[in-house]
Amino acid sequence: MKSDKGTISVAMVEETLALARASGLDALPLAEAAGIAAPMLASPRSRVSSAQYGALWAAIARALDDEFFGQDSHRMKSGSFIAMTQTALTARNGGQALARAVGFMRLVLDDLGVEIETGGDSDAQRVRLRFVEREGAKPPAMFAYATWFILVYGLVCWLVGRRIPLLEARFRCAEPPAAHEYRLMFCDAMRYGQPESYVDLAPDFLDLPVIQTVKSARPFLRDAPGSFIVKYRNPGSLAARVRKMLRAMPMSAWPGADQLAARLHVAEATMRRRLKQEGHTYQSIKDDLRRDIAIGELQDTERTIADIASAVGFAEPSAFHRAFRKWTGMRPTDYRLARAGFTRRPESD
Repeated sequence: MKSDKGTISVAMVEETLALARASGLDALPLAEAAGIAAPMLASPRSRVSSAQYGALWAAIARALDDEFFGQDSHRMKSGSFIAMTQTALTARNGGQALARAVGFMRLVLDDLGVEIETGGDSDAQRVRLRFVEREGAKPPAMFAYATWFILVYGLVCWLVGRRIPLLEARFRCAEPPAAHEYRLMFCDAMRYGQPESYVDLAPDFLDLPVIQTVKSARPFLRDAPGSFIVKYRNPGSLAARVRKMLRAMPMSAWPGADQLAARLHVAEATMRRRLKQEGHTYQSIKDDLRRDIAIGELQDTERTIADIASAVGFAEPSAFHRAFRKWTGMRPTDYRLARAGFTRRPESD
């Protein structure tokens, strides 16, 4: 069984498309070119692969000539992220890389910036990224904060070669429709409607050396920054630990809730309570993982639908067809065709 790379809610896709439409762009052809067909957009429970979302992200940024999607009064013109990467690539360590990336964004954008604060009391050392909004500018939506964060945080994580743990996040904006997706992107300790906006990072990365080179930057820049949404997701929650444990096993060997709780060294009731606090159940995690694996397997055109149905735990292909339509709004064969159309397109398109 292949390692699943995670998927992204269609609610996040819709937020991206809404920004494109607000800038006068007909983004549906771009979505279709990325393998995101109209039936997928029509299904609220639908998911897309990180590659599809990354392709859509890049296509909209190119079409708008704005890598910040019109969310600032000053465009972040195409090529800005490459320039920021080159600026930070020669930093000595994570702290200097962060300072360079934050400084670059301050030069590029007018309405949304960040100040870096270090310290905290002896029991709570942290690096705080405090968002600063220009007086009189339109209050940022969550997607604006997230876009800024993805660009800078994803870059610094890559430069030091590891995910930097997030401690907590606070935002002035209202809770967005895709709140669950943002928790995956940031951390469980998120609050909305707060008096100020900031993200706290664990400080250990500050002294880590920058390990990337000009050579390693080439493949990195081909997939970034869309790939960050999945690559540097929050791994510290109990749900993430459960998912990781299940992913390492054959699906036929997935244990019952009591057995899994024993593996995690917690009482079953404790596991259920903590998962509920994070917005999950054990069954929902299994269902979501089965969905994501199925989406990944459909990208392998050598495998039959029946083989994939069996691999993800369905005794009958017809049951898999029904489940897949519920997940994505499409039949597995139609999803594969849309995806195949995307993968056949040359990278320069």
